[in-house]
Amino acid sequence: MDERAKIRVTLPRESPTTSYWQDPPDDIADHRTTEDVPSHADIVIIGSGITGVSIAWNLLKDVRLGEKGSRNIVMLEARQSCSGATGRNGGHTKAASYRSFLEHASLLGTPAAVQIARLEYDNIQAVHAFAKEHSIPCDSNPCHTIDIIYDEAQWTAAQEAVAAMKTAFPEGDPVADYTFHTPAEVHSKFYCALSAGTIAGQPQTVYGGVSYPAGSISSYAFTTGLLKLCLDRGLNLQTNTPATSLMKNRDERTWTVQTPRGNIWTKDIILATNGYTAAIAPSFQGVIVPLRGQVTVQRPGSKVPKAGCLPTTYSFIYDKGYEYMIPRPKGSKNEGDLVIGGGLVRAKEEGLEEYGTTDDTAINQGISTYLGKTLTRYFGAGDEKDGNWGDDHADGRVRKEWTGIMGYTPDGFPMVGAVPGETGFWMSCSFQGHGMVLCWMCAKALVEMMEGRDNDELKRWFPDAFRVGFERMRKRFQGRLHTSVAVPLGPPVGGQSR
Repeated sequence: MDERAKIRVTLPRESPTTSYWQDPPDDIADHRTTEDVPSHADIVIIGSGITGVSIAWNLLKDVRLGEKGSRNIVMLEARQSCSGATGRNGGHTKAASYRSFLEHASLLGTPAAVQIARLEYDNIQAVHAFAKEHSIPCDSNPCHTIDIIYDEAQWTAAQEAVAAMKTAFPEGDPVADYTFHTPAEVHSKFYCALSAGTIAGQPQTVYGGVSYPAGSISSYAFTTGLLKLCLDRGLNLQTNTPATSLMKNRDERTWTVQTPRGNIWTKDIILATNGYTAAIAPSFQGVIVPLRGQVTVQRPGSKVPKAGCLPTTYSFIYDKGYEYMIPRPKGSKNEGDLVIGGGLVRAKEEGLEEYGTTDDTAINQGISTYLGKTLTRYFGAGDEKDGNWGDDHADGRVRKEWTGIMGYTPDGFPMVGAVPGETGFWMSCSFQGHGMVLCWMCAKALVEMMEGRDNDELKRWFPDAFRVGFERMRKRFQGRLHTSVAVPLGPPVGGQSR
């Protein structure tokens, strides 16, 4: 893993795979607010995914529609708008906080673990509420989710974690609203086969399920819709304009952002660059490590209940890994399609070659083959007595397949705040593949910091563990941290790292 973390991070590649959500592209995909790149700006935001656009919204939300705010804000995007991880994910708004709660409590203390879980829940609620309030057509679908667990250790850890959360949160708190299901209920209520066969010599038998509030959304449509609200309030968007380098000016307080179309002088730079961060901020090489994820969209088989429009989203959890699945809801384009991604550990060397790469122009054929066979295993092939798949669609099972680049840190937390040792240099990056449950609130917190409101109120809801700092940047990257079995809770550690 050390060698993979050392691979030099590049800017986003040209001609990436086209995701399901970007076909066809939005009408602002290649938008440039002005013909030329402005020579001066108060703030330059690099990146037009959900983080960059949410930051822009928090900076501009008080500007009246159609007017221009007092600050000149330029957003640079290396490719088309929202062409990175946000436009390439599966569309899940799912926290699965119980899967990390015990580890967070052990490392940071129970109060910090509670704070992180609440932020994740609040983030999901806020995204869906905003989509509804502003009538953004993004198939926003608050719903429940089910985790189907195929590993005894993961099943035991899930029960311990949920018990700990129910103790830590007030009775009836929705953040700790989890329900367990027996294998029989997994089969009758969620239509999964009791056995998913044998993988790598290990039988995949259902131990049970965990259901809780979550949701699904077209992250691409949500973010491009939000971006249009920002454009209406004076944001200057420059697509297909990569930031190639950042230079501190002689006054030691301002910056020059270099692009192929001209340079921009600015007081503040904000990195919303996720897995690509080290390409223009080399001090984050090996600190924020890219990881390529892979997603497919599959047409439902003839026996999938409810014509494929299953009422919940799913995750299928096994030793060391998982897949996630989002059924397209009724009324959406291609309703009933099943968006399923993951499968990293089923690739060669448990997906080692997917770390460190920024190549989203290609797919991993091993993962592709595995994902193409997952749904018949999880729902039961058509020739099985209890099978809920049936025959493949006449047009074929897989409708679309693509890849995207995520960002991971050594400690498994985002990097949010002022870049250490710098003035006017800010970041909100590296969301460990969980951007849709972290980015919105992290963007809000960053703007609070930038505008001088880094006070007790912010500290009440924003975790210290998410703040960027020199100590975190010195840690060694060892891979994804959120797929391992949670550690026992142990005695409280009073909110301090150990």
